[in-house]
Amino acid sequence: MSTYQPDSVAWFEIGAERPEETKRFYGELFDWTFGGADGGEMPYYEVTAPGADRPSGGIFASMGRFPDYATFYVVVEDVAVTLAKAESLGGKVLMPLTTSPGGLVFAQLSDSAGNRFGVFTPPA
Repeated sequence: MSTYQPDSVAWFEIGAERPEETKRFYGELFDWTFGGADGGEMPYYEVTAPGADRPSGGIFASMGRFPDYATFYVVVEDVAVTLAKAESLGGKVLMPLTTSPGGLVFAQLSDSAGNRFGVFTPPA
């Protein structure tokens, strides 16, 4: 799992209908810098905090298809196993297990109280 510690918060994501405005806000507030869009249908901009050696989050351009949100992601050893366990504890899968072209496996859930969060396993 590279340098990620299993079961730790390892990424955050902000879903924004107006990503340029969102980037400006957080860039000015926290001095975050942003990688270029990934070129997908709904662009994704990686976020790097001052002094960090790699990105720790991203801004997802929702293009108005989803309500704006901010969430965190926990790195796990097996996304499918984690989804099953979360459901057994009263959680709900909101975004099913998805594998990116680069091999990242992720999903989004809600906990038993309805709070949104995500899980992921980095590419091998």
